[in-house]
Amino acid sequence: MDRAQAHTLEAITAAMILVSSLVFALQVTAVTPLTGSTSSQHIENQQGAVAEGLLTTAEENGTLTSTLLYWNDSEESWHGATGDGYVGGAPPTAFGAALDDALSERGVAFDLTMHYVDASGTRRSQAIVDLGEPSDHASSATRLVTLEDDDRLRAQDGSVSGTTLENASYVVGDTVPEQNLYAVVEVELVVWRI
Repeated sequence: MDRAQAHTLEAITAAMILVSSLVFALQVTAVTPLTGSTSSQHIENQQGAVAEGLLTTAEENGTLTSTLLYWNDSEESWHGATGDGYVGGAPPTAFGAALDDALSERGVAFDLTMHYVDASGTRRSQAIVDLGEPSDHASSATRLVTLEDDDRLRAQDGSVSGTTLENASYVVGDTVPEQNLYAVVEVELVVWRI
């Protein structure tokens, strides 16, 4: 009988230690709705891969450059955009349609920004699409695009116009006037779940 009581006492003591350890562990760890999880990290990685894929594909098929050249020279902005770029959605270009298909229709917001260095050597940014402030869990991808003096701007219907970059009032100035190279710009696509 003494032996049975000793085993019972041991079991109760072990259970109390185990429960105390669990309570301590739960108090030390704060879990909130905003706590990152492996599933949210997976979603961020997926969105980053989609952004990278969109920029790579658009660069390869030429739709990224043609979107950069979708410039209204007389208004000194992209066709139909505000001074802050397109604030209601993607530009009405082939690349814009790809952005809508891959992102907007799936509840993913995005910003598309062009970064460049001006004549004084200062890094500047120009919004092409500005759909709001990215969340803390946003992902981004970038691509360098080379523009040349003889690249032609696009008309509002998307057709090639007669105005070349060297003769336009483009957002970026000619960085190398003595060569055919006009400028190298960095295009950044930031994506986040709404």
